[in-house]
This record gives sequence, structure tokens and C-alpha cells, in this order.
Amino acid sequence: MSGYLEGVLVLLAINIVYAYAAFLPIAAGQLNLGIAGFAVIGGYFSAFVSNQLAVSPLLAIPLGGAVAGLVGLAVAVPVLRTRGIYLALATFALGEMVRAGILNLEVVGGAAGYPVTAFIRLPTIALFTLGVVGLVWLLFSTRFGIAITAVHDDERVADLMGLNVRAFQVAAFTMGSAIAGIGGGLYAHHFSYIEAQYFSISLSISIVLYVLFGGTQSVLGPLLGATVFTLLPELLRGSAQWRYVIFAAILIVVMVVRPQGLVTGTQIRRLLGLRSEFDRKEQAT
Repeated sequence: MSGYLEGVLVLLAINIVYAYAAFLPIAAGQLNLGIAGFAVIGGYFSAFVSNQLAVSPLLAIPLGGAVAGLVGLAVAVPVLRTRGIYLALATFALGEMVRAGILNLEVVGGAAGYPVTAFIRLPTIALFTLGVVGLVWLLFSTRFGIAITAVHDDERVADLMGLNVRAFQVAAFTMGSAIAGIGGGLYAHHFSYIEAQYFSISLSISIVLYVLFGGTQSVLGPLLGATVFTLLPELLRGSAQWRYVIFAAILIVVMVVRPQGLVTGTQIRRLLGLRSEFDRKEQAT
């Protein structure tokens, strides 16, 4: 495999992990613009324990995800009291605070960045990515996924049904933060270097766009969204300076035609032959 192809596949795998980190809170009705902040926490922590304690990346990366998840849990309780644009602003501010804090930590290189000794290749990254996809898919195959969907559709109705709305929202936010931390650890250990400047608000917005473009109603949506955003610019590379113009035009057209995203839950059920009673009645009429 050529170095270029491996590099593209590595970015694709990491972007898929980021996409599922954003998908979980979005599925619970929460827009988290601080995904990059949790990714940088996981990345720096896993890099630090890998360098200083000689911990294997296979252990250091999940540890970084766990720390990012704990931070997410600590901030979820106060932050999730807000709604809508106020929640988006609060998570954006949180991500920027984390980034600014790390830029002033000399123990991890400060603004100069932090070199990482251990190195992982595509097979290891792909294994982590498959694990994340499988975990989220499994979660949404259980009552947890049904409850999260109910909370997203209507919080009041979900509360009347006896669901602890706040607990499910906190759980989704925390798990999304942990997955973002894993993505940051994968990035740090593959590129053998991590710097806080990379994990800016633009990265968080791009990650959220992966989910919105792919579709928020299906677990397959983030996978498709991240794939399109990663591979399409590379396929258009031959267009030189026009490739991002063409890429943006394609995105606009798709979102106009498919505002709900590339794939929805109903489409998945139909593909699998699992049509709901409503679908059968609709077809009968």
C-alpha cells in the first residue's frame, strides 16, 4: 500500500471516530461544538502516559478516552442545563478553554506542541475505529438507543414515559467525549506529534457537519458523512484549486435535495426488510 493511500485511510478512520463522538450527543438532541476540546484532552493524556510511563498505545489511547469522558461527565451536569444555541456556545467556549489551557502547559510542550515516541499504523487505527463503530451500533440496538431517540424526538413525551431525560443526555455527552478522546489519541500516536492549535473550533464544526451530512437518524449516517468529507476532496484533487469550490457546490446540492442527510432510519429498515407497521400501511394505501 502506498504512503499516500495509507495516509488517506488513516484520516478516514480517525474522522469516523470523531463523527461518532459528535453523533451521540446529537442523537440525544444536544449540539456539542467542543468535540475538538475533548479530542485534545484524550490525545495529550495518552501521549503523556505513553512517553513518560512507557505505556503501550493500545492501553494509553483508551486511558486518554476515559479521561476525556470523565471531563465530559464533570462538565455535562452544568453545561446541559442550557438549550439550543446557548448549549452550542457553552460547548464552544469549553473547547476553546481547554485548548488555551494546554497551550500554556510547558510540561506538554506548550504552544510548540508535544512529540510522541510511540507510533501506530493503519491496522491498529482501523481496529479502534471498528471497535467504536461496533460499540455505537450495539448501543443503538438496545433500549438505550430507543430511549435516546425518544429524548431527541420530544423531551417532554420521553419524560412522561418515565425516562430520565437528563441522565440519558449526560450519558450520551459523556460517551461522545470519551470517543473524541480516543480519536485524539489515535491522531497523536500515528503522526507522532500533537499540537493544540490543530484542535480548533473549525475541526469541531467539520465533525458536526460529518453527522449532519450523513444523517442524524441512523447509526450509518456518521460513517457515510465522514467518508464523503474525507474522500471526496481527494477524488477531486485533479481539479487543483477548484476542488474545494466543486466540493462545496456538491455539498450544497446534496443538502438542498436531502436536508435530512444521506441516510435515514426508515431507509435502513427498508434495506434490511424491517419495515414498520406505518410503512406497511403507507405502502398498502
